[in-house]
Amino acid sequence: MVYPVSYNDYAKKTPLLDRFIRYALIPTGSDPESAASPSAAREFDLARVLESELRALGAKDVTLSEKGVVTATIPASSGAEKAPVILLNSHMDTSPEASCEGIHPQVAEAWNGEAIALDPENKIRLDPEVFPELRRHIGEDIICTDGRTLLGADDKAGVAAIMNAAEWFLTHPEDPHAEIRILFTPDEEIGRGTDSVDVPGLRASYGFTIDGGDVGGLESETFNAATARVTFTGISVHPGSAKGKMVNAAKLAARFISLLPESESPEETEGHEGFFHPISISGGVEHAEVILIIRDHDRGAFEDRKMWLAALVQNFDTGRAAPAQVVIQDQYRNMRDYLAGHENILDLAHAAYRDCGIEPIEEPVRGGTDGAFFSAKGLPCPNVFTGGLNYHGIYECIPAQSLEKAANAVIEFTVNFICKYQFHRARFQCARVVRKNASAIKTADFCVNVRCPRRGLRGAPAYDTYPV
Repeated sequence: MVYPVSYNDYAKKTPLLDRFIRYALIPTGSDPESAASPSAAREFDLARVLESELRALGAKDVTLSEKGVVTATIPASSGAEKAPVILLNSHMDTSPEASCEGIHPQVAEAWNGEAIALDPENKIRLDPEVFPELRRHIGEDIICTDGRTLLGADDKAGVAAIMNAAEWFLTHPEDPHAEIRILFTPDEEIGRGTDSVDVPGLRASYGFTIDGGDVGGLESETFNAATARVTFTGISVHPGSAKGKMVNAAKLAARFISLLPESESPEETEGHEGFFHPISISGGVEHAEVILIIRDHDRGAFEDRKMWLAALVQNFDTGRAAPAQVVIQDQYRNMRDYLAGHENILDLAHAAYRDCGIEPIEEPVRGGTDGAFFSAKGLPCPNVFTGGLNYHGIYECIPAQSLEKAANAVIEFTVNFICKYQFHRARFQCARVVRKNASAIKTADFCVNVRCPRRGLRGAPAYDTYPV
């Protein structure tokens, strides 16, 4: 058994990790029952922090909207003003499925592969037998919870990675990059993160949502998604005289859930397999409600699932009570359909990953992302890893080294965008040498005065000759 230390006692802190923890400690859980925007006022607490930090770093056009959306601009480096604008996006809210109040981060340093005791008193542990993906991170520093709350790596790890990139580019203007638009959204976890975002107003040609999982994840395919609200109206009668009269709505709801195919549930499916997932049941004798989510990667199968559920409700026997009712609402579509024809941005990400020594892993997202909404609105926006694991619960964790890799990748593919499509390779190579050597020499001087093996590319076409 491994007994982690408090993050306060962690020996290998970095500015990036401190930034992540600072964001994680701010409760930002969204509220699916609220009609407000953002759904929870506490989401503004992190939004205001990010707004202030972006202004302090020198970002331009920093705004915090009345809907809780934070935007900012990092101007293009000299010579890259005509390059297509890139969007970097993450969400600030955390899942309502676990508590976000009173987070106490812990660290299992140089983890040896044994189960991590999150809460020894209550025998809550992070066990690789249950979460085998952890085994890919033996020897790393696992940041986890104390078994009472989620951690918030989904998606404050993404927020931290983007803020790290913002600080880098604003303090290293010599590193070639296009204009970068930064966007932090609320309420992604309840499917409303982009409701108030003016996508054309972002002026971006491509984007990356930093909201994935384990190292190497590059995702261009999501579920098609819908929610279903099924209501049951019972007949309430005093239990002493209820025989032949009472109809218990709570029991109707329970029986209805039992009719859902067990093999088509999240706990029984993987890959491209879809599911029905009841996420809440509430009510009593007179009234009860079941809320489900419907997911499938295949559009045809998704539509079939919605029709099947509607028919199940319509034919459900409620006895003497009123018929059950269902309202089905679409949430988002598979972004694969909208990324067709934009494979160049995936090529860009592949190159950046490999420059960072990371092998890209393309798998379907078994969930949603703001990138799906942006892609549907004409802004191609694949999903990039953050390094986090086991989201939406008390077993959420993130290896410190994985977050560092994600942050480096964000910087690298932002630079690579210029290199591959807009900029001459010579300047890029020189900028990388300066960065890696932490030299005080200005990139321009370096390019002029030091022999560059790719100098012959100085005559590359102008930015505006490249298709967007």
